[in-house]
Amino acid sequence: MNQIHFLAISFMYNGSAQVITPVLLQDEHELILVDCGYPDFLPLLQEAAHKQQLTLDDLTKVIVTHHDMDHIGSLAALKRTYPHLEIIAYESEAPYIAGQKTSLRLEQAQATLDHLASGEKQHAEEFIRFLRSIEPCAVDRTVTNHERLPLCGGIEIIHTPGHMPGHISLYLIASKTLIAGDAVVIENGRLEIANPSYTLDMQEAIRSVRRLLDYDIEQLICYHGGSFQGDVKKALRELLQAYDPTQEVLNG
Repeated sequence: MNQIHFLAISFMYNGSAQVITPVLLQDEHELILVDCGYPDFLPLLQEAAHKQQLTLDDLTKVIVTHHDMDHIGSLAALKRTYPHLEIIAYESEAPYIAGQKTSLRLEQAQATLDHLASGEKQHAEEFIRFLRSIEPCAVDRTVTNHERLPLCGGIEIIHTPGHMPGHISLYLIASKTLIAGDAVVIENGRLEIANPSYTLDMQEAIRSVRRLLDYDIEQLICYHGGSFQGDVKKALRELLQAYDPTQEVLNG
């Protein structure tokens, strides 16, 4: 029994309606959450799990794709509420999640502060205060590129840098499902690179999309956009060619 449960969570952020899609992976022995939303999202996660006839009391692990605020915001609260949880992240992400290194998103925001107009600066300062408020959480287990976890039919770790240097996506071997994190997003039914202004290295992000073509993907799940409807390989190739029309995409 290997099941994938979508936890589509709707909320308001900065005056606009948004949706994120954390995922629960389930087998006979494990209930694994992939990413966990903004701070104070624990009740929303619990409610979304309940709608799937599941309870977070049964959670065994949390896999973090990267240390952005909407992916780790409720991680410390989860660990506090369910102390038996094993927190898993990519090896280079662990110090940021644990608060041992300054968030790269915070460094990015601070670096742009002096170049902003006064009105924009106030918003940026509020964002910086918010980033500083994210509660750190120790990582229990680190993983590496192409490592295979013997969970839920097999989970391969795919290092997909660009959005952040330590970003990972997950390939579920049994169901040929890719959990993309923020490696790609769905906008108006199309695959896109996650918000370019938040992508720390666009060329790396494009190379990461190209890497995904090495996998036989029947289902693609994006944190922003949910489940992609359509031919995944074709959509990935179209995305790559939109960024570099001169290069032929051979994979897939």
